[in-house]
Amino acid sequence: MIGRKKGPVRLGDVLSGVLEEHGLRNEVKQASVVDAWPELVGEHIAAVTHAKVVVSGALFVEVRTSAWLTELNMMREEFLRRVNERLPETPLDRIVFVLAETE
Repeated sequence: MIGRKKGPVRLGDVLSGVLEEHGLRNEVKQASVVDAWPELVGEHIAAVTHAKVVVSGALFVEVRTSAWLTELNMMREEFLRRVNERLPETPLDRIVFVLAETE
């Protein structure tokens, strides 16, 4: 294997290269907003929502009640702006609010 470095290599560098090679780097960056959702929307909104997953540039967020679903849909663009401030290189296309299933 000509041209390979000898010695230790940082795991982050290896992982970054693998993600890039397989076209997953942007998806991983976008998925980071799932965990950051409470910080991005604040305690009050986080108490009635739960960010679930990012799929094809869309963040899916479960909402506790239909009243909140209506309210949050009216505020969707503001939340998308906040999320995309966190993702300047890989912005999301949209946020999809869905009513959470109850048990």
